[in-house]
Amino acid sequence: MKEKLKEVAAQAQTDIAACSSINDLLNAKARYLGKKSLVSNLYGQLRELPEADRPAFGQLLNELKADVEKMLKQRELELKQAGREQQDLSGFQDLSLPGIYPARGALHPLTLVRRQIEDVFIGLGFEIAEGPDIDDEFHNFDALNTPEDHPSRNLADTFYLENGYLLRTQTSTVQVRTMEKYAPPIYIISPGRCYRNDKPDPSHSPVFHQVEALVVDKGISMADLKDTLQNFAQIMFGQEVRSRIRPHFFPFTEPSAEIDISCVNCQGQGCRVCKNSGWLELGGAGMVDPNVFKILGIDPEIYSGYALGVGVERIAMLKYNIPDMRILFENDVRMLRQFSGVLQ
Repeated sequence: MKEKLKEVAAQAQTDIAACSSINDLLNAKARYLGKKSLVSNLYGQLRELPEADRPAFGQLLNELKADVEKMLKQRELELKQAGREQQDLSGFQDLSLPGIYPARGALHPLTLVRRQIEDVFIGLGFEIAEGPDIDDEFHNFDALNTPEDHPSRNLADTFYLENGYLLRTQTSTVQVRTMEKYAPPIYIISPGRCYRNDKPDPSHSPVFHQVEALVVDKGISMADLKDTLQNFAQIMFGQEVRSRIRPHFFPFTEPSAEIDISCVNCQGQGCRVCKNSGWLELGGAGMVDPNVFKILGIDPEIYSGYALGVGVERIAMLKYNIPDMRILFENDVRMLRQFSGVLQ
């Protein structure tokens, strides 16, 4: 029986090597590995052997089958390679084959909105400034006139690291670094990621994106802030959109204000999106507190300035009617594919 196995193996090697086409190879496969093939017949002869000899012979049969499969696979690769080389030499192209279309990617909606915001402020004469995501307490809190007992300093709100460092809670850190490095006049925006110890829900995330604007110059007033805000709102959401500011409190601005725009869903008439108020909250703003200028070596008797900040996720949700912030971070291709046609 062992001699029979060797004979079949040698015969298979010869026949498979002689195959000159895929069709020949399929015939060889049927002859040696099909239901009524030579190898299958050998498996059927196992019962004729003494029971003690069956395991050893079965193992040899399995090895023969594996060798034949390997020879068939190797010959298939050789034939396909030879066919490709022949086509290359002849210059043949099968024009009936379907074309290969590379998948077209798209920018994420957050990237689209961030770029739109940047374009608006660049058009208004601002420059882009960037800074580190990991910063120290001075740039994140102290230089921004934030008291030691302010709630934002708590572990429940801020991600602290070792050696007094933390993940920035706002891109105002970039404004501080800019005022440290450059003398007025200053007209910058600081886009980037921010981190706060928030539980994810439809309107909150531990990682989010802000764009903050800072102006420091002579004679800057709340009127300038209101004018910048109105221009920004109309360019981003349309000429019919109105803006307003409401009194508020932030440690680093005085006076401080909340930024609202008329509802982009109902044009200020009142709907579920704006909770029937006709207004949507967009961010915070205010005149830079003189204490901040003093900490950073800028004379508040000569210079004044304003700062405003908006959330990129908030604007993306309003522009594209996205009901839940978490959708922006789930990387669902079905959602992202909708932005493949958006002008970039």
